[in-house]
Amino acid sequence: MVTLIRYAKKADRDNRDDSLFDEVIFETVEPQTADSVIFTLDAAVEALGFGWFQFKLCMLLGLAWTADSMEMMVLSVLSPALQCDWHLDKWQQAMISTCVFSGMMISGAIWGYVGDRYGRKVSIILSVTMTAYFGLLSALSPVYSWMLILRGLVGIGIGGIPQNTTLLAEFLPTSVRGRAIIMNTLFWGFGCCLLVALSLLVMPTLGWRWLLGISPVPLALFLALAPLLPESARFHMARGRSDLAAATLTRIAKTNKKPLPDGTLIQSDATSRGSIRGLLSVSLRQTTFLLWFIWLSCSFCYYGLILLTTELLASGGPCTRIAAETNCGCQRLATADYVDLLVNALAEFPSILLSLPLIDLIGRKKCMATLFGLFSLSMFSLHACMHRTAMMVMLFAARCFVASVFQVAYVYTPEVYPTSVRAIGMGTCSTMSRIGAIITPFVAQVLLRAEPHAAIASYGLVSLLTGVAAMMLPIETKKRGLQEVHT
Repeated sequence: MVTLIRYAKKADRDNRDDSLFDEVIFETVEPQTADSVIFTLDAAVEALGFGWFQFKLCMLLGLAWTADSMEMMVLSVLSPALQCDWHLDKWQQAMISTCVFSGMMISGAIWGYVGDRYGRKVSIILSVTMTAYFGLLSALSPVYSWMLILRGLVGIGIGGIPQNTTLLAEFLPTSVRGRAIIMNTLFWGFGCCLLVALSLLVMPTLGWRWLLGISPVPLALFLALAPLLPESARFHMARGRSDLAAATLTRIAKTNKKPLPDGTLIQSDATSRGSIRGLLSVSLRQTTFLLWFIWLSCSFCYYGLILLTTELLASGGPCTRIAAETNCGCQRLATADYVDLLVNALAEFPSILLSLPLIDLIGRKKCMATLFGLFSLSMFSLHACMHRTAMMVMLFAARCFVASVFQVAYVYTPEVYPTSVRAIGMGTCSTMSRIGAIITPFVAQVLLRAEPHAAIASYGLVSLLTGVAAMMLPIETKKRGLQEVHT
């Protein structure tokens, strides 16, 4: 028996504009009587193309990306302020970032499981709600211990925001999928710059509590618009809900003003979803292990560079011993430091111009390997004792390269995993990335103070190894359609 979903087109005499179809008909037929003209969900997505529906989805998910980057970027300006206000040791300062990343590590796979079992939309909305609520509460932290707890809970919420990429990828045709996901990271760059600009205005006068209270505003706006967020048609098909998948496709067709293909839509059988065993199947095992290492390294290098930039700007460079500069080690960021942080954050935008052509020109694997190599060169150059301006140029270049490689990883991961394990695949990769992020504060903030050159060399060596790992990935997803089930 084969379940077919037939789209009955409007009669020519019907001139109404409110629907592209009179009705959606579900019928179960014997294989030999099935219509000869059929189409798959992939064919429907390709036929509907990239239109107004996908554009609005990018804008809506972009709000969550903006808030995510703000909640992460705030760590670079919060730690120095708390060090002075609460007289924290360097390891205590690093623990603030580590608690956030620990929460993200704990929750990444959980949010992925929720996304595969109950829907991408459910996972995203729950994670955003948790991030906004505890982000606002952290502004009221009375003591250091409460700050650790509340920021850790914020991290648990942030762990689900990468599911945005899973949802977006499942609505995009193959020809534009890589470029559209990368372009959507503009919102991440915008959030980074917005947070630094707010810090420049708020921190000198109102302080860090006001900054933490303002940063969840984009999340609140996202939640207000959340009813407009669609659920993935691929998710509906994977769980055997053809009716909901048909309704979503019809909605896309109406919004993009394009018809669905003629014929009938094949209903795929419901499959087991959200299984770690699926990620470790023979066909995906090597890919999974390599991606876990790549994501761990991406996070270690990316967030390490952000924290490293703040420390190097405050100290004057790796050739300056900062441990003996003051009795208490308290170094508040000056206006010039905030300006330099803003300039460094602007590297998120040229990073898009770098990865956008490379990802389709040389493929995802070679693109990641090349960018890791360039990042490594930029980091090794920081060993030289150079003027502040030259140091800023190298930090800018490094930020550009590492942001680009993270963007490509966000494209490759949902492309390589099938629908049945795509969300948990993204979730486990997010979890592994947080292990790197947990480690990096102790390198960028603690080790840097004792042995600056050892800290810098750590990032260069890790990125070189990860470039090799990227080339070892067995699957290239350039011009490859999204798979529904793993073999």
